[in-house]
Amino acid sequence: CHAHAVMNGINYRAAVNLHREGANEQAVRECLCAYQESGVSFVRDGGDPYGVAMLASRLAPKYGIDYRTPVFAIHKNGHYGSIVGRGFDDLKEFHQRVLEAKESGADFIKIMTTGLLDFKNHGKVTAASDVYKRQVTGEPLEAEEVKEMVHIAHEEGFAVMSHTNGVYGTRAAIEAGVDSLEHGNYMDEETLSMLADSDTVWVPTLVTVRNLHGCGRYDDEVLRPIIVQAENLVRLAFAKKVKVAPGSDAGAYMVPHGKGICQEYEAFCQILGDRPEVREWLQGGECEIRERFRRK
Repeated sequence: CHAHAVMNGINYRAAVNLHREGANEQAVRECLCAYQESGVSFVRDGGDPYGVAMLASRLAPKYGIDYRTPVFAIHKNGHYGSIVGRGFDDLKEFHQRVLEAKESGADFIKIMTTGLLDFKNHGKVTAASDVYKRQVTGEPLEAEEVKEMVHIAHEEGFAVMSHTNGVYGTRAAIEAGVDSLEHGNYMDEETLSMLADSDTVWVPTLVTVRNLHGCGRYDDEVLRPIIVQAENLVRLAFAKKVKVAPGSDAGAYMVPHGKGICQEYEAFCQILGDRPEVREWLQGGECEIRERFRRK
């Protein structure tokens, strides 16, 4: 329920360079083959600025895959998100981005409301480095702005996928009525209770951090508390009957296409046990995603 065909799980810059002059069909077919070989029949992409997800969506039926895409993600200029989409300065321009996605055949809208995890400062969210070397901030968008963004997308007939981390950001997204919350790192129990009372589906993307442990790129002492906190949140979410769906953020570093979602499922089983009720719980969340995130 969360992937990026534009990325390859190994080297972001090298992957993007393949598509700068237009989506590279060979790379897209290799991505789809990886899903086919892993027995994956449904993929929801998080978008990109190069038309890669659009090409994957067109080619996917030949591989037996139902591929959904927002075409590109939408971020506020000056904030994190340009690596996967297009920006806006005000809500009028946001609406224009939504209409552009609609005209391009988007199945849903993807928004970026916060930055990424800061692996140097546990509990913090950062913008990281912008691929175009622009100065950006990791500060979350204001709650009222997120609410209006979601309203605009819903009025145009789209479900909303929201890249969001941190307590303030996740609460704002949930209150705005996003249809799915992606990542959701650093939530607290009160926020999970809000999720349980909402219709929002949480896609934790656990392996984006779990797969980094032991790889040497980051300090394991920094990664471990993030992993443990995510495990605790999953246990709480299961207990509170939060709607949850499996998505690996495949294409992110150390998260391969195809195998990544298998690793994500294994992570849930390690945390909660490989039990019928866990499988039913995840299947329920996936069904919600499949039903909502389709073009009306």
